Amino acid sequence: MIRSARLEDAAALLGIYAPYVEKTAITFELVPPGPDEFGQRMEQIMRKYPYLVWEEEGNILGYAYASDFHPRAAYRFCAEMTVYVAEHARGRGIGQKLYAALEDALKGMHYLNFNACIACTDREDPYLDDGSPKFHERMGYRLVGTFHQCGYKFGRWYDMIWMEKTLPHPGEPEEILTYAESQAENRA
Repeated sequence: MIRSARLEDAAALLGIYAPYVEKTAITFELVPPGPDEFGQRMEQIMRKYPYLVWEEEGNILGYAYASDFHPRAAYRFCAEMTVYVAEHARGRGIGQKLYAALEDALKGMHYLNFNACIACTDREDPYLDDGSPKFHERMGYRLVGTFHQCGYKFGRWYDMIWMEKTLPHPGEPEEILTYAESQAENRA
C-alpha cells in the first residue's frame, strides 16, 4: 500500500536510508543523519511536496519524495526525485510503483520536469552499480548531463549524472500547488 508519510515514520525511513549511506555510494552523504535531523528533513519536505511510503503488514519497505530542484523562482516547475527501498525488498517493483505515484502526485501539483541526481561509475565497483540509471531509463528518464569525479567516498571518485523526464509544456503553465492544496483540490 502506498500512503503519505507521517513524522512518526522517521525511524523506519532512517532505517532504510542508513545502509545506503554506510554501505553504498548511491548517496554522497558520508554519515547517516540522526533521528531528529532526519525528522526535520521530512517535515521540511512535507510542507510542500509529497512524501510517500510503501507499507506492507505494518512494515515500511520503501519511500519516495520530491524536493526543490533549485531555489530560483523560474525553476518552480521542476522537482528533484528521490526513492529508497529496503535492502531485503529490492527487485520487487516497489521503487517503480512509488516513483509512478510520486510522478502522478507532482502532475496534480502542475510540475512539468522531474529531475534525478544519480551517483554513477564507469568501472566495476562494490559500492555502486548501474541499477539507478537503468531504473530511471525504464521509468522514461533520459541522461542530460554528467559531472565527472565530483563525489569522493570509500577512497574513490564517483561521477554524478542528471536524468530528466519532462511533460508537455503549455505556453502558460498553471501555478504550482503544494501537495496539500492539490489533495484538497482533488477531493473537491
